Amino acid sequence: MAFKVAWFIGLCSLLLGYGVNVEASHNVFLHLQSFQNTTATLQPYRTAYHFQPAKNWINDPNGPMIYKGIYHLLYQYNPNGSVWGNIVWAHATSTDLVNWVHHEPAIKPSIESDINGCWSGSTTILPGDKPAVLYTGIDPQKNQVQNLAFPKNLSDPFLVEWTKPPQNPVMTPIDGINASSFRDPTTAWTGPDGEWRVIIGSKIDREGKAIMYKSKDFIKWERVDHPLYSAKKTGMWECPDFFPVSVNSEDGLDTSATGPHVKHVFKVSLDDTRHEYYTIGTYNLKKDKYVPNKGFIDSDSGLRYDYGKFYASKTFFDNSKNRRILWGWINESTTPHADVKKGWSGVQAIPRKIWLHASGKQLVQWPVEEIEKLREKQVNLQTTYLKKGSVVEVSGVTGSQADVDVSFDLTKILKNAEKMDPSWDSPQLLCSQKGASVEGSFGPFGLLVLASKGLKEQTAIFFRVFKDQKKYVVLMCSDQSRSSLGKQLDETTYGAFLDLDPLQEQLSLRSLIDHSIVESFGGDGRVCITSRVYPKKAIYEKAHLYVFNNGTEDIKISKLSAWSMKKAEIAN
Repeated sequence: MAFKVAWFIGLCSLLLGYGVNVEASHNVFLHLQSFQNTTATLQPYRTAYHFQPAKNWINDPNGPMIYKGIYHLLYQYNPNGSVWGNIVWAHATSTDLVNWVHHEPAIKPSIESDINGCWSGSTTILPGDKPAVLYTGIDPQKNQVQNLAFPKNLSDPFLVEWTKPPQNPVMTPIDGINASSFRDPTTAWTGPDGEWRVIIGSKIDREGKAIMYKSKDFIKWERVDHPLYSAKKTGMWECPDFFPVSVNSEDGLDTSATGPHVKHVFKVSLDDTRHEYYTIGTYNLKKDKYVPNKGFIDSDSGLRYDYGKFYASKTFFDNSKNRRILWGWINESTTPHADVKKGWSGVQAIPRKIWLHASGKQLVQWPVEEIEKLREKQVNLQTTYLKKGSVVEVSGVTGSQADVDVSFDLTKILKNAEKMDPSWDSPQLLCSQKGASVEGSFGPFGLLVLASKGLKEQTAIFFRVFKDQKKYVVLMCSDQSRSSLGKQLDETTYGAFLDLDPLQEQLSLRSLIDHSIVESFGGDGRVCITSRVYPKKAIYEKAHLYVFNNGTEDIKISKLSAWSMKKAEIAN
């Protein structure tokens, strides 16, 4: 469950539109809770193929799983409005991860240990193909405690009814645990002793902790005397995730898998910065400790799933296709008042397959293959060179609702690359300073999406290539500084360094464009950046797609394919 503490006191604050916060990561706008959503008729920012309900607030994806051939997504939801509050676990099912049917909320406040909210958690598949959900509940004293829920009828593949055993809560904040920093249990796994293990996000002072519990029966849980892992000066760890990855295959692994060809991934969502970071390392089975590989960074400057708008993510093992799938929440960049006006807030990112890169140095993500069934009206651009200052429109594609895949070949033409300054150690700052309009040698070049005719509005996703002593450095950016003519918007420019040698392989960029969301995958999924934009002019049929080069050197496009995307069916 994602919470930033910020108290705003007094009637004056309420009249000015500020919120009161509870102890965790979402502002509570008391004066907006009773407002009826207006659900405006003109909805240029609702997505066509990203997952979102018809109305109201959503946040963290919870408990994703596959059961009897049916995919389940449970997620944090406010059934009464489009700002955070009244949180339940909403529930939708799918056979293809693209088209969805909503059901009644699966878990909602009904017992003493969750009476003030059913916050985030995870699903574990127990022996006998029996799903079990561990989730954070808020008790009458506003303590965060861990609860358990089971499906009422295992013969129902849609799992529409859930029950809570009388033993709840099954974990409580004792022995020095901060009752307001004890949340978001992971999927559980079994150790060599056959016992279940799970971790809960927490902190002590500024030290983030993954508190571990063990159980023989999944009902009675005992705290282990040490955390699975901890790191100083990182703050509260929300939505932790811990799972194995294969070192020699793109296939996913069951959460309990171990062995000589297995590494483990530890991911946390940092409440302080609203970013996520992960490390790759070794799980010591004897000591029940996780140790990151040398060189991985335990902080916000470490590796991230996504360098843009992406938070509170959760993975699950899809045993039907032997893959691990990642879900993530994309929140809004508008004001709460704007969210109330449009009647909704938040969407889920396109589910991504996730695996370990062959180098072992990072993870790779790619949109699930099923999303390609929505492609239509393919347009191809033949091999060509983009001259200095070139802007070429990709015609015949629905610019507001598209999937575009382009590759740039620089393998023979990099000798004039701009020199890398040693002080350029922050890719996001570098992208901000060297935006899409700042001329370099090799770059900026890439895509202009959700662009208006004349380019007054545009979101640029692009590369720059620098020479750093004996190697080349590739920078990937998403420049939102001209994404909208509107006001009161977050127009942060995002960036990341791409671990790729452009002399040895081509630079690829795939962007999924969906009205107010642009999910971009660089280097075949080694860097992902999600941008949230709200154009005023470039909406519906007035949104255009371009490929551009604002560098001084010609850039070779080796391939470009683009598709209009059909609307997914999401029944409410």
